[in-house]
Amino acid sequence: MTTTPTARAPFNRLLLTGAAGGLGKVLRESLRPYANVIRLSDIADIAPAIDDREEVVPCDLADKQAVHQLVEGVDAILHFGGVSTERSFEEILGANICGVFHIYEAARRHGVKRVIFASSNHVIGFYKQDEVIDAHSPRRPDSYYGLSKSYGEDMATFYFDRYGIETVSVRIGSSFPEPQNRRMMSTWLSFGDLTQLLERALYTPNVGHTVVYGASDNKNVWWDNRYATVLGYAPNDSSEVFREKIEAQPLPAADDPTRVYQGGAFCVAGPFGD
Repeated sequence: MTTTPTARAPFNRLLLTGAAGGLGKVLRESLRPYANVIRLSDIADIAPAIDDREEVVPCDLADKQAVHQLVEGVDAILHFGGVSTERSFEEILGANICGVFHIYEAARRHGVKRVIFASSNHVIGFYKQDEVIDAHSPRRPDSYYGLSKSYGEDMATFYFDRYGIETVSVRIGSSFPEPQNRRMMSTWLSFGDLTQLLERALYTPNVGHTVVYGASDNKNVWWDNRYATVLGYAPNDSSEVFREKIEAQPLPAADDPTRVYQGGAFCVAGPFGD
């Protein structure tokens, strides 16, 4: 049975990092039913608050003190901030690796007990597309970006075991208005399904550190969510409605990484600075 947003008592204040990004802009709207106030943060420019239910707070995730101030007074954190594509390690380090530590330290100091961590399919990107894996499969990050998300998942486990802060790590597939290529026919996550998944991640009790793959109800899937059934996530959308459009695209070569690896092109990005 699907729970409607109106059945949930809203949090007083949610923090959404990465609010200027593609998904951040979507979630700024779709998360409104779940909070009296949403605090929106990013290092990039964010559109001004539209009413008294929004707070816009610029923040550099690499700045520990700024993150500490950012987290004050929030009930839960949706951590979508950081570098979202493959870059050099040095570019990833501040926002993604130091940044996730700063988020959890601020959560600990302020007594925040629930974090939703925007992890990524790039944590397991070197698995082949003919393999089906679950949350207990060994991680095989495909990039410095994927390594940073793998580190964030370890951070979540540590802060639960040590301090009791609960996290749902969402290994987001490809969340766009529609899939853009053949690989995304398996990895696509609609905005509606993403919002439902985040609602479940916010409200489900006793999640410890739960890892869930963020994908819609696509026909050909690589990910088994058997270890996240506690969330009750039941996607409503499917990439199948886009199949004809996608299959009209030229077929990549058989050895193209977008046809071989679950992580696609990330598997062959870099090296940087040579």
